[in-house]
Amino acid sequence: MFTGIIEAIGEVTELKPLGGDLRVRVKSGKLDLSDVQLGDSIATNGVCLTVVELPGDGYWADVSAETLDVTSVKSWKTGDRVNLEKALTPQTRLGGHIVSGHVDGIGEVVWRRKEARAERFRVRAPENLAKYIAHKGSITVDGTSLTVNAVDGAEFELTIVPHTLQETIMGGYTAGTRVNLEVDLIARYLERLLLGDAAAKPDSEGLTVEFLAKHGFYKA
Repeated sequence: MFTGIIEAIGEVTELKPLGGDLRVRVKSGKLDLSDVQLGDSIATNGVCLTVVELPGDGYWADVSAETLDVTSVKSWKTGDRVNLEKALTPQTRLGGHIVSGHVDGIGEVVWRRKEARAERFRVRAPENLAKYIAHKGSITVDGTSLTVNAVDGAEFELTIVPHTLQETIMGGYTAGTRVNLEVDLIARYLERLLLGDAAAKPDSEGLTVEFLAKHGFYKA
């Protein structure tokens, strides 16, 4: 588990395709690895990766075919900068929100605009994730815990202060940048809970309009 508070910016230095999946080397920059052991997790652009080697200036991690399918890792190139956060401990301040490091989908930056000293971003999420994104709710973008300031269909807006722009890779975002998204974990559990007994049925589609109408939660 993570908090979504980025600790350092790393750099992808090597990519090795291995039998359908990928092994990646990340230079960890100012991230303190003195307490990191093999098997530990590091969120890398919001993707929970397991450390398999510690060469001294960073770490190697294996990326499964499943992760390649649902995250931006498949488009990484050597030299790309990535947000880094070590897994939280019982002593860690929960400065962001509860983040699992399990990416739900890939979004795209629509535009970026100045807003006083901050920057305003609009991001388009996959349509199937829109129902989990709420005004003033939390969302994780490339591993960074952020507050949603506006929602318009599957698009949402973020106001990013100068410190966050400097300490994360968001400073380099432009229109068209693809980003890893993780929605609020509580929203996912709540959806499953509201399904009740229907959750045990095969091919359950979640909280569709039809399901909500049938159980009196929605009127057309």
